[in-house]
Amino acid sequence: MHALEPFLEMLVAERGAAANTVDAYRRDLTDCAAFLRKQRAELPTATADQLHAYLAALHNGGLSPRSQARRLSALRQYYRFLFGEGLRTDDPTSTVDSPRRSRPLPKVLTETEIEALLAVARDYHDPRGARLHALVEMLYATGMRVSELIALPLAAMARDPEVIIVKGKGGKERMVPLSEPARDAVRAYLAHRPSLLPAKTTSPWLFPARGGRPITRHRFAQLLKDLAAKAGISPSKVSPHVVRHAFATHLLNNGADLRSVQQMLGHADISTTQIYTHVLNERMRRLVEQHHPLAAADLSS
Repeated sequence: MHALEPFLEMLVAERGAAANTVDAYRRDLTDCAAFLRKQRAELPTATADQLHAYLAALHNGGLSPRSQARRLSALRQYYRFLFGEGLRTDDPTSTVDSPRRSRPLPKVLTETEIEALLAVARDYHDPRGARLHALVEMLYATGMRVSELIALPLAAMARDPEVIIVKGKGGKERMVPLSEPARDAVRAYLAHRPSLLPAKTTSPWLFPARGGRPITRHRFAQLLKDLAAKAGISPSKVSPHVVRHAFATHLLNNGADLRSVQQMLGHADISTTQIYTHVLNERMRRLVEQHHPLAAADLSS
């Protein structure tokens, strides 16, 4: 096929593409060329309409949106190469939209499961147990990312604040209210904190490990899974990110609005927070069923 080999050679020479990557591009472009030949068209001279037809055939054939997007990416780069080399005067993929990829619903723990986790954590009274209890209470109370939680400075809890300042992605700061249980857990932990550090060692971090550096996210995730097992919850269901999702979902279930949850999670764009709209939809359905004058009717149809 005209210009296919030069394009693949460019991937290796200019972009350092691995052999497997080049093979994947070759397969994707060859597949499109085979489709086009059945339509009496050729890959190098294909029109936007013909490429639309190809992508529609992929969709109708049941190819996943992820795989469709990969095929389209190969085509975009191929036609940009042709355009850059003067072999075409246009890019037929410029008007082709990427396939929409559905976002999976986040894994969530129920309020009962979260309470079971916290109940087990409250039974720990040694220094490391007190630290774990404080970490879990803080995570569920604020919905922080685990990277934000373990990076909290000791100064963040000065004077037992009711609102904590969290430094998120891009150095952006946001204020998140702290629940009384979280503040109580941190107060109890701070009494144990000095014994977590070697003698004459100080640490600026709120949750230090033995050497003074912050506890790692990997270690915290391990401890959380151990806690889940003791609470009778499958460890595979539990991670710091799942607890963050639980924070958001439980807020929405209990009447919080999406914009407030966005601000507390530190999402720059409301579209990121909209993965939780299934919660709002269910809540609105319940409201209609409970309060609409026609609630006795079958509203599920």
